[in-house]
Amino acid sequence: MDIKTCKECMQLTSVEEFEAATNRLLETGAKVGADSWQQRVKNQTPHCKFGEEGICCRICSMGPCRITPKAPRGICGCDVHGIVARNYLRFTAGGSATHSDHGREICHTLYQTREGGNYQVKDPEKLKRIAGEWGIETEGKDIYDLAHEMAETALMEYGKPFGVQRFLSRAPEHTRELWKKAGIEPRAIDREVSQSMHMTHMGCSSLPEALIRQSLRAGLSDGWGGSMCGTEFSDVLFGTPKPIDTTANLGVMEKDMVNIVVHGHDPSLSEMIVLYAQDPEMIALAKSKGAKGINICGVCCTANEVAMRHGIPMAGNFLQQENVVLTGACEAIVVDVQCIFPALGPLSKCFHTKFITTSEIARMPDSDFIHFNVENAGENAKAIVKMAVENFVNRKPELVYIPEMKQDATVGYSVEAIKKCLDRVTNTHVDVTGTTKPLIECIDSGVIRGAVAMVGCNNPKVRPDTAHIELMKKLIANDIIVIVSGCAAQAAAKAGLLSKKAKTLCGEGLRRVCELVDIPPVLHMGSCVDISRMMVLAADCSKDSGWNISQIPLVGCAPEWMSEKAVSIGNYVVATGIDTFLGVDPYTKGSEEVTALLQGEHGVKDWVEANYTVELDIEKLCDKMIQRIEEKRVALGI
Repeated sequence: MDIKTCKECMQLTSVEEFEAATNRLLETGAKVGADSWQQRVKNQTPHCKFGEEGICCRICSMGPCRITPKAPRGICGCDVHGIVARNYLRFTAGGSATHSDHGREICHTLYQTREGGNYQVKDPEKLKRIAGEWGIETEGKDIYDLAHEMAETALMEYGKPFGVQRFLSRAPEHTRELWKKAGIEPRAIDREVSQSMHMTHMGCSSLPEALIRQSLRAGLSDGWGGSMCGTEFSDVLFGTPKPIDTTANLGVMEKDMVNIVVHGHDPSLSEMIVLYAQDPEMIALAKSKGAKGINICGVCCTANEVAMRHGIPMAGNFLQQENVVLTGACEAIVVDVQCIFPALGPLSKCFHTKFITTSEIARMPDSDFIHFNVENAGENAKAIVKMAVENFVNRKPELVYIPEMKQDATVGYSVEAIKKCLDRVTNTHVDVTGTTKPLIECIDSGVIRGAVAMVGCNNPKVRPDTAHIELMKKLIANDIIVIVSGCAAQAAAKAGLLSKKAKTLCGEGLRRVCELVDIPPVLHMGSCVDISRMMVLAADCSKDSGWNISQIPLVGCAPEWMSEKAVSIGNYVVATGIDTFLGVDPYTKGSEEVTALLQGEHGVKDWVEANYTVELDIEKLCDKMIQRIEEKRVALGI
């Protein structure tokens, strides 16, 4: 099907329209002397080639050293392959630490739950199910006593002296055997981060194979450890997501309302902001200030969190965080941790916006700091909402411009929700957890050719959102279902690809499935920690089909990734047995040996039956993903 000329296709919002809206907002910014990431990119290019190739080292003060034909070794004697591999492992450790610390905070929040408290158990059945997985008795226990016991047990996963991660039991036996044989089973989460830093200290590992093995192990401690804790216990606390309708793009901001934008990753904060924005006292205060009410919308993964549980609108993804302030209609941008531009401080000073930081982990200049903590969460949230409401009178009408861009989206396809959708159609479920067998049957028959898990950030090195959107359109036109999380999910939402109407863009087979199951062709699974949901879904598909994970016609893709977290994610996705395709180079091309380990037919592929493909040409990247999916089908004889 020609997706460009199909007359029955729904109306998408194009990247060109995104860019036109941004340019109009930048005009406002220029009037008030505001900075922008677009200008900072120009100031920073060309980028350092040594850094891009991963061939500079500054882990001791004898250097910094950089590898050239004239100087093929650092002062300590480490060659280019050791330097590139050490840098890659350190990048991974940073990402694993970040996501896992998010999970740790969620576990601490779970420990603070109580009847009638700031935080309560919203999904007791899921809590009991996880307890059963971990061999913890649930019979006759008060749900909050169980919550506290589970929280303590989960927190021990971060520092236990012996054993491996409890959630590894969810993986198929074949996958667990591969991990054990390769020596990459993740032990205590903090141990893998600590060992990664130790290995990359001056005078320790410089053997690329050892460093790449530890990269996979540190990644697995995130995906099957810290991130999985973050996802699963967020569901226990705030409710397991199920399909819910919302809207996306900058048009979700309201001209006549107090606009509070939540941004970051930890739902402990955003959940309370959403709650207190509905407080009659706060709404009355907003009306007394001349507003019609209070509008909450989100940016980045916090947006995903509140959208999939409450239907809160999503204003945009990573590279749109400045745009919400540039509208001139943002009373407060409230942030917690991760992916937050320090530029929001000086930018907010150019407008009336309050830039409110809340975590000691993410302190920034030019912000109003309100230390958010679980014990005083209600009090903190109410103070933040009140500050935003009272700021409405300081808005400058002449600076207000909200682009009329808004798309409908259906979000919240957790593993449980996907199985429920399938069960509703086939009525084949055998227990409360459901089955993926109907999906397997669709793949086996060729109605659906396969699946792509698309994740990751925006990156100015790639025309923002273009790779995400164009890849998704081409994949669904080829009967390949796409599951998304993080900023990739918001790219889909802004364009209209999370709408059920997007089935008109699909090939015949996928369109029939979307109609029968009543789903969009691009399924929203949540925030970036929720990529752990994708691992559980892959594991369940493996168990239900009898195929190894590496045999499933499934690949991962991060076409616009930019952060350390993305490298950690990539490592655990590959280590789980899912071939992963990148549209931005992971700073390893300076070493042929490291490149071969990560992308070649030997190396990680020998250990975990999957590897990376790096392709900067997006058209070619898509063709290679489709080719890999078809190769897997041929290998299975389907």
